[in-house]
Amino acid sequence: MPGHNVVIVESPAKAKTINKYLGQDFTVLASYGHVRDLPPRDGSVRPDEDFEMDWELGDRSKRHIDEIARAVRGADRVYLATDPDREGEAIAWHMKEVLGERRLLGKVDVKRITFNEITKSAVQTALAQPRDVNRELVDAYLARRALDYLVGFTLSPVLWRKLPGSKSAGRVQSVALRLVCEREAEIEVFRPQEYWTIEADFRTQEGQTFTARLSQLDGKRLEKFTLGTQGDADAAVARIRPMTFRVGRIERKEVRRNPFPPFTTSTLQQEASRKLGFGATKTMRTAQRLYEGVDIGGETVGLITYMRTDGVALSQEAIDAARRLIDESWGRSYVPEKPRIYKAAAKNAQEAHEAIRPTDLFRRPEHVARYLEKDELALYELIWKRTLASQMASAVLDQVTVDIISKGAEAVFRATGSVIRFDGFLKVYQEDKDDADEDEDHRRLPPMRDGDDLARGEIRPNQHFTQPPPRYSEASLVKKLEELGIGRPSTYASILQVLQDREYVRLEKRRFIPEDRGRLVTAFLESFFPRYVEYTFTADLEGKLDDISGGRIDWKQVLREFWRQFSAAVEDTRDLTITQVLTALDELLGPHFFPRRLGPDGQEVDARVCPTCGTGRLSLKLGKSGGFIGCSNYPECRYTRPLSVAGEGGEAESGDRMLGNDPETSLPVWVKTGRFGAYVQLGNGDGKEEKPKRASLPRGMLPATMDLDTALRLLALPRSLGTHPESGLEIVAGIGRYGPYLKHGASYKNLTAEDDVLTIGLNRAVVVLGDAPAKKAVAGRELGAHPKDGKPVKVGSGRFGPYVQHNKLFASIPKSMSADTVTLAEALELLAAKAAKDGAKKGPAKAEGGEEAAATPAKKTTAKKAPAKKAPAKKTGAAKAESAGTDAEAETAEKPARRTAAKTTKAPAKASAAKASGTKAATRKAAAGD
Repeated sequence: MPGHNVVIVESPAKAKTINKYLGQDFTVLASYGHVRDLPPRDGSVRPDEDFEMDWELGDRSKRHIDEIARAVRGADRVYLATDPDREGEAIAWHMKEVLGERRLLGKVDVKRITFNEITKSAVQTALAQPRDVNRELVDAYLARRALDYLVGFTLSPVLWRKLPGSKSAGRVQSVALRLVCEREAEIEVFRPQEYWTIEADFRTQEGQTFTARLSQLDGKRLEKFTLGTQGDADAAVARIRPMTFRVGRIERKEVRRNPFPPFTTSTLQQEASRKLGFGATKTMRTAQRLYEGVDIGGETVGLITYMRTDGVALSQEAIDAARRLIDESWGRSYVPEKPRIYKAAAKNAQEAHEAIRPTDLFRRPEHVARYLEKDELALYELIWKRTLASQMASAVLDQVTVDIISKGAEAVFRATGSVIRFDGFLKVYQEDKDDADEDEDHRRLPPMRDGDDLARGEIRPNQHFTQPPPRYSEASLVKKLEELGIGRPSTYASILQVLQDREYVRLEKRRFIPEDRGRLVTAFLESFFPRYVEYTFTADLEGKLDDISGGRIDWKQVLREFWRQFSAAVEDTRDLTITQVLTALDELLGPHFFPRRLGPDGQEVDARVCPTCGTGRLSLKLGKSGGFIGCSNYPECRYTRPLSVAGEGGEAESGDRMLGNDPETSLPVWVKTGRFGAYVQLGNGDGKEEKPKRASLPRGMLPATMDLDTALRLLALPRSLGTHPESGLEIVAGIGRYGPYLKHGASYKNLTAEDDVLTIGLNRAVVVLGDAPAKKAVAGRELGAHPKDGKPVKVGSGRFGPYVQHNKLFASIPKSMSADTVTLAEALELLAAKAAKDGAKKGPAKAEGGEEAAATPAKKTTAKKAPAKKAPAKKTGAAKAESAGTDAEAETAEKPARRTAAKTTKAPAKASAAKASGTKAATRKAAAGD
């Protein structure tokens, strides 16, 4: 291809891989994710001007754009080679627009190319088949970005004004939160129901034993709740005991089990969660590295195809390779007669490109193991096995059902089992068993014949209780969102992370539990914006976005219809009073915070009666820092408690309670609730003694169940576990600002929910410390001297990851950079950006003299102008920035370079949002009185 060509991709890792495939006529550069975005302020999308949108370059994008512009200036052709999805198309469009604004495209031919895998053949094929930027895909991106912006920047301020303590709302985020909250409500109202089953052991004439379950008694089929009490079960056992049994009927049938289709984004996240314990974000981050390229024996190759897809189809080339490999490895019998063709069943599936698969199936996991990290190898092996199994023959099982009948046919027991006659795809891949009954069905039964007498052994009545629906895990919530047609594959990981970052939900033992703040937000939206948290509405909107990308509907028409109704709904809340909000929330959440309880006499207790005055009624209140529960007799009665469920005695689980006296000091030991949660305290803290010693309650430990012994053990923390057998250093367990931890020398490691800080021993601590590299309290290396003052610039690692440091200025190293290879020039750029951002957060004193001015004088100036923080205009716009990225950032948040840009935007927004809340103090104070 004559002349010089420029290829533009998103990430430097991708650029590095592709650059090795192309000759000297090509320059491959990275845009580092999105080059432009909507400014985080009001007016970036203007409905009154037919949804005109403003775009601005990100702080980090300017340098990269300058580098790309220099390369394009002398090029003959530019290839926009961003990812093969809507976001990739949007980045290509943004890049073309920016280069056009710089008047660099007059004589340069700009083309779009895509490839589903980063291999030499795929890249060369794409270069031979260039096309123009797809306008329909761009329009769909613009519509999605505008919708997310309008919802975030319009709805979030309503929440701030009417629901103090809330942070943001989002088009998809709020619907996902509603799912979590509704499941929790189902669990709370669930009442377990008792039922019994009866099992008996039987022995054949050959002496082999097996177990069967009672299915009929006295001519009646036993339903689940037929035996509802122990008395019913005991009566049935007494009835059966004198009976003798024989084999009544044996039914055999052949069952074929077909393999599962290859992975899509959501099924990969689900299966990685079940099999590997990976969260959605970790799965996508690991898959990104496998896709962008790994050094295999001196050659950088992409190991898997593009990992953001809802298609389940495989290319003919991949199918042929799979069939050859299956034949070579396990024989012809494992290859189905015809190739398996899959079609997506998910609602609104795009199927724009292939399922996730290895780029070369003959590159077995054991062949690449030494080149991959542990997580990368585990995920690659999972993808390799699933892809291969999807093209294998079905498994064949013999399923057997045996009825054991009493001589008089009064009782019938049933045993089921199966035998695998041909394992087929199970040779390579097997789904985890989630159902105990499935294990029972796969038992192997001994050989029997009709009419054979059987010796009965022990009869066992078994008590059971129905179980509530399980809380959502990351995997099951992703599956539910996909079933409902809400969101897109690239959004799920980010949406789940946003809910945790906003402290709307918490993840405990891999299950989502809604925080009270999240329940309040959901209740508010359901009360006053019900249409916009409906599952069907959100899914229908996704369908319209699909129609836009298919060229079947105009994108601005979709925005006009949405905005007309949405703006009217927001306008209806303008005159909404805090009292009206409280009444609606109290009605929805009353059953949660004031559940029905029975007293000692069996009579129902009114959970709303104030435990202090005895006459007031408890209800929800809103204060400056959020919601709480208070008495209607305020100010005469000042009883309050945080948003928590009342205990059995009517007292709040978080109420102050004396547990007893410390045997050593004779001081009282209290369990209390403060601003930062529940804690135990030694002493009254009334000024008659020194400042009392306190210890926070670990997550999952409730004030209502706290006893004196546990409280004293908490107050005794930190405790020494002993010395590490290898290092000889002391290991200490304690509770710090970020929860329970282990300290080993100068290193710290957080404990997970599975370990108890009070009971963990030395052996387990050594294992926990060895599972992952501990974070150093102080660590770093010098990169060189800062050109301004000659003082060192260092690299370090902290709780929130690697950073660079100069004096007292710290800047995080983004995921797209390696802390091991970061250069002094890159560190200076990060520090300058951080200094400028800190200056912007502190007020109008930000210097305009460039990076140098932002890095030093701005700090001094803002310090002198502390009162200037009350500038309302700046706060309002900046505060809303937090909501702007709620769902819109989700499309790009998993791509390392884009995630960096998102952090750059959101960090100052959070600070500004916090400041903005101060300007509404009067409103929130009034709310507490209501």
